[in-house]
Amino acid sequence: MAVHHVPHRQPGGKRRLVLIGLAVLLAAGFLMVPMAVIFAQALSKGWAAWWAAVSHPETLHAIGLSLLVLAIVVPINAVYGLAVAWTVTKFRFRGSKWLVALVEAPFSVSPIVAGVAALMVYGGTGLLGPWLEEHDLKVMFAPPGIIIATLFVTSPFIARELLPLMQLQGTDDEEAALTLGAGGLSIFLRVTLPNVKWALYYGIILCAARSLGEFGAVSVVSGQVRGETMTLPLQIDLLYHDYEPSGAFAAASVLTLLALITLVLKLLVERFYDREIEDTLAERKG
Repeated sequence: MAVHHVPHRQPGGKRRLVLIGLAVLLAAGFLMVPMAVIFAQALSKGWAAWWAAVSHPETLHAIGLSLLVLAIVVPINAVYGLAVAWTVTKFRFRGSKWLVALVEAPFSVSPIVAGVAALMVYGGTGLLGPWLEEHDLKVMFAPPGIIIATLFVTSPFIARELLPLMQLQGTDDEEAALTLGAGGLSIFLRVTLPNVKWALYYGIILCAARSLGEFGAVSVVSGQVRGETMTLPLQIDLLYHDYEPSGAFAAASVLTLLALITLVLKLLVERFYDREIEDTLAERKG
C-alpha cells in the first residue's frame, strides 16, 4: 500500500500578517502609548515649563548623580565581567560552574533584598558599620551606598554577554598566540579582547540602561535625602508623591530619553554582535 506524505504547511500569509499585527499592537499598547503619554504630559504646559522643571536644582542633582553612578558602575562591571569570563572560559578548574552561578545570583535576588543586605553590612549597626564610623567613612545614605547597591544589581549583565561567546570561541587563538611566545596580558589585549569587543559593548549598554533605571535597591540604601542622594528614578517618585505631576513627568521624560538613546545604541551594536557570533560559528564549523 502506497504511503502518501502530507507536505508540512507553512503558516499562510494572512496568518503571518495577523501575528505580526498582534505583536505590533501589543508593543504599541504596552510601550509606545505610555512613552507618548509621558512626553505629552511633560510638554503639556509648554517647553518653558518643561525646562523650568528639568533645570530645578534638585532634579539637576538627581540627573548628575545618576550619570555619576553610571560612570563608576559600568567600568567596574566591565572589568569584572571580562575577568570572570576570561577565568571561566580560558582556564579549567573545579568550581567553575559555581562561579557562574554566583555571577548570576543577582538576577534571582530582589533589589529590595539587596539593599537591605547592604544595610546589614555597611549600615551603622551592620557588620562593618562601627569600623566605618570610627574612620568617619559614610557609606549608607550617601553616594557610595548607591554605587554599591547598583553594582550588585547590574554586575551580571556584561559577564552574561561575554560568557557564551567566549565559550563558543574556545581557546585555539590564545593557544596559538602562546606558542608564538606572547605573554598573558598581550594575549588578552591583542587576541581575546578584539574577539569579544561587540559582546562587551552590548553588555555595557545593557548595564548602563539597568543602572539608570534602578529603583528598589537604591531606595533602601540612599535614605532619599533631597538634593543629596536622590537619583533620577527616586526624584520622579518623590515629585509624583509630592503632587507635582509636571515636574515628575518632566523628569520622567529625561529618563525616557536616556532609555531611548541606550535602545538605539543597543540596536546598532546588536548588528555587529550578531555578525560576531555568526563568524565564530562559521569558523568553528570550518
